[in-house]
Amino acid sequence: MVQSEVLLAQLREYLPIVIMLAIAGALGLAFMLAAWVIAPKNPDSEKVSAYECGFNAFDGARLKFDVRFYLVSILFIIFDLEVAFLFPWAASLNTLPIDVAQFAFWSMMAFLGVLTLGFVYEWKKGALNWE
Repeated sequence: MVQSEVLLAQLREYLPIVIMLAIAGALGLAFMLAAWVIAPKNPDSEKVSAYECGFNAFDGARLKFDVRFYLVSILFIIFDLEVAFLFPWAASLNTLPIDVAQFAFWSMMAFLGVLTLGFVYEWKKGALNWE
């Protein structure tokens, strides 16, 4: 009897995660259903053609292409992944002892400072301008 109560108490800890997954799944299905119902269904050849990396997918291999697409995508991946480090940090900062929390806080501020300097550098160099 005691083991079943302990198991039930442990399962209750996962209830918010299950609820979040259920809501996310329901929203995902609702959005896909809404797009299927509402979207126009008259595709033309241009709309259904394969398009990747800023140029047509089935052109010759020796054609020149614009490198700016790759630069923007790499910058997005870098900044997106670096910002992803904020979520576990923010979730665990409250549970740390005060001296460790202060070190973690200032370490993250240094990290965000470097991230901001990198972003300003890229902006000043014109890497984010699309002509």
